[in-house]
Amino acid sequence: MEEIIEQYKKIHKGGLNLTYLDGESLKFDDFKDIIQQVSMFEEKKLLILSNIFTNQDFKEKFLKNFKNFSKTRDIILFYENNKIPEKDKFFNFLKNKAKTQKFDLLEGEKLKRWARDEFLKLETKVKPEVIDKLIEFVGNDLWLLSNEIKKLVSYKKKEGKIYVKDIETLLNPKIETAIFKTIDAISQKDKKQALLLIHQHLEKGDSPLYLLSMINFQFKNLLIVKDLIEKRKPYYFILRTSGLHPFVVKKSYQQAGKFTFPELKKIYQKIFQVDFGIKMGKITPETALDLLIAGI
Repeated sequence: MEEIIEQYKKIHKGGLNLTYLDGESLKFDDFKDIIQQVSMFEEKKLLILSNIFTNQDFKEKFLKNFKNFSKTRDIILFYENNKIPEKDKFFNFLKNKAKTQKFDLLEGEKLKRWARDEFLKLETKVKPEVIDKLIEFVGNDLWLLSNEIKKLVSYKKKEGKIYVKDIETLLNPKIETAIFKTIDAISQKDKKQALLLIHQHLEKGDSPLYLLSMINFQFKNLLIVKDLIEKRKPYYFILRTSGLHPFVVKKSYQQAGKFTFPELKKIYQKIFQVDFGIKMGKITPETALDLLIAGI
């Protein structure tokens, strides 16, 4: 999507007809008005509609009125973060009528090959066991993987060789990823899975205070993102104004829909209470984590 936007800006220097629309709250009549507006400049419009698939009213009206703007010279880009049901009528209509791309997360050999190529771009060869350990620590978040590869190459620049022990020394295991999974489990009311994920890290020796701080950090992010969603701000407005990393915005945006704003406030208050209890010496950090998750 960013490549499309950059290409559009190269051709249309002013970028005055680049428009972001929040698909979740977009009214079809507003969309139609934008399409039908005659531009003062001889340039195509680029309309980016994010997360439209939950907007049933828009989808129905779009399908009914498609012929009215099917021959437009403007570009309409639908961008969806969330999973789309395969039987969604609107989705299948777009698959047949529009150019589409799906970006699946890399797994297995494809992921290993991608990581190996990133090392080669930095003129560094590594053994398969190094790739395996790196993926074990970081997971399949390509942005994070790329950053960690650059960090490793920079650190070992003089020596030129990277070993498994370097990954174990320099990189933190994917606690952040586990926290996102834990919060996903909490949102699905699966306390058993949430506790299991937390205890896996406790058993590895990870600090319960650090785990609690990560949970606190992510629920704070969820409150920020949820507040902007409640104010009907589009995804890209949230991305620009929240002050959060794009990866965190993406995960928080997906998770925020699983909670109400009052639920998030209540959870955040409970985090404050258990944190206060730890500092006052009334409860151990490990017990605090268990009570927090059990009480949500």
